Amino acid sequence: MGIIDTLRRALAARNRRDPELAYLEEATSHVDLELRHREIDRGRFRQR
Repeated sequence: MGIIDTLRRALAARNRRDPELAYLEEATSHVDLELRHREIDRGRFRQR
């Protein structure tokens, strides 16, 4: 097991715990980030 595998596992675990943060971190611009914030505020990740 190398350091890359360990890092990859740690990042994957964090993304599973907080899908909203992972979604925001994928934003490619300020406009994209703002749109993603609005989607989350409207309930994109809420359980139905």
